[in-house]
Amino acid sequence: MQFNSYIFILLFLPIALIFYFTLHHFGKERWAKAFLLGMSLWFYGYFNVSYLAIICASICVNYLLSRGMTGGKEGRSKYLLWTGIVFNVALIFYFKYYDFFLSNINAVFGTDFVLKNILLPLGISFFTFQQISFIVDSYKGETRDYSFLDYALFVAFFPQLVAGPIVLHSELIPQFKDKAKWRPDFDNLSDGLILFSRGLAKKILIADTFGNAVDYGFSRAAIYATGESALSPREILIVMLAYTFQIYFDFSGYSDMATGLGAMFNFKIPMNFNSPYKALSVADFWKRWHMTLTRFLTNYVYIPLGGNRKGKVRTYINVLLVFLISGIWHGANWTFILWGVIHGLGQCFNKATHGLYKKIYSSLEKSSAGSVLTAILKAIQWCVTFIFINVTWMLFRADSIKMFWQMLRRIFVPYYYVGNEVLEYFRIPKITYVFNKLGIGISEHGLLVLCTTVTMLAALVLVLAFPNNYESKRKKNVFNLLGTCALLVLCILSMGKISQFLYFNF
Repeated sequence: MQFNSYIFILLFLPIALIFYFTLHHFGKERWAKAFLLGMSLWFYGYFNVSYLAIICASICVNYLLSRGMTGGKEGRSKYLLWTGIVFNVALIFYFKYYDFFLSNINAVFGTDFVLKNILLPLGISFFTFQQISFIVDSYKGETRDYSFLDYALFVAFFPQLVAGPIVLHSELIPQFKDKAKWRPDFDNLSDGLILFSRGLAKKILIADTFGNAVDYGFSRAAIYATGESALSPREILIVMLAYTFQIYFDFSGYSDMATGLGAMFNFKIPMNFNSPYKALSVADFWKRWHMTLTRFLTNYVYIPLGGNRKGKVRTYINVLLVFLISGIWHGANWTFILWGVIHGLGQCFNKATHGLYKKIYSSLEKSSAGSVLTAILKAIQWCVTFIFINVTWMLFRADSIKMFWQMLRRIFVPYYYVGNEVLEYFRIPKITYVFNKLGIGISEHGLLVLCTTVTMLAALVLVLAFPNNYESKRKKNVFNLLGTCALLVLCILSMGKISQFLYFNF
């Protein structure tokens, strides 16, 4: 089941809200939580019933391991900790990387191991990392005596189940027990509805529009090797920008919707997205993009490896390892691994030059034209960072490193043709109507170029000039109520075919 589906919006969500709060109204706390757990498992099993066996087994094993650490001896607890980590990593490896591993062995050694073509269970990377954090915290003695029901609901709670954020037990389980959250709250319901509607609009009205052009562009790029066809340099730039905006509005939209759904149930879900394209460096980008993944990798990988406490060389090695893990986590393809390494190198570069930038900014503050020069330097930093993000997103989306390299090289070919095929995805009928009414003559190609330019600039303004939905003020008035309802209705009418969120693949 997906957030952007009729069954979820018109059936699943109303049932979940009504019965959850009704059961609490009659004092049935355990029944309310059990009902919400059941609904969450229905939400997950709707994709594929066989997924339920995987997530239920994972929940049971991890809960038993964490309980075994309670009051146990150090040696026993450490054994259970490593058992839990190996179990969870093995679970991801089997479903996500088994075929990738065998195919690379076959390619290198000429073997003929049979691939299993294993179907990847949705959300396995997210709920597995979430449980690893719980196991580690249990070993540290930081988890409380949670019931199995509380733990299972913490893992399976549907808003964050299949694409994050990666929530910590201390952020969610205590909220299940807070009696103040057992009754409907108008402010939370209205906040949640506004966030959900805005996130749905980002997905359906913006991300999917860019996604159509991206799918077309990369399908064309996929036949580069045959020499039959190729995108022109300008078409590659358009497709590259389109993917940059698609993944932004797709993931940002999902994060808004997850937060909004949590608010409807009076639960506060941690922020996972903070205007990442406003970043002035790679380090700044990762403080803003998929924030809970960055937090997990920092707290449960980087710091245990030694963080920055063991000298510069070890710090850089730790950073590269963290980003290598991030790349592998995102998918079973060498493109993701290389993407992670490149971002790791970018992070190392930021660490190496951080002191230099501090000195430059400090000296600029003392200059008579300091504010102007500072603004120019920040603009340059933003441009370099945004270009870096665009190019690495192209690698992230490419089917292979070969495809990425061919597209990257072709950008610099002095050939300026742009076909109407890719531009057609950005057609804005109202612009055509305005030109016709004003009697302004313009070619079909010129019209499509104008529409594409307007769409790209509008997307850029949205990501740079406006606060994100976590920071924006959501006033409770008639205007916002009507606007939210109109936006929700527009999204529902525009759904058509259901498109999957990009991070469902990871």
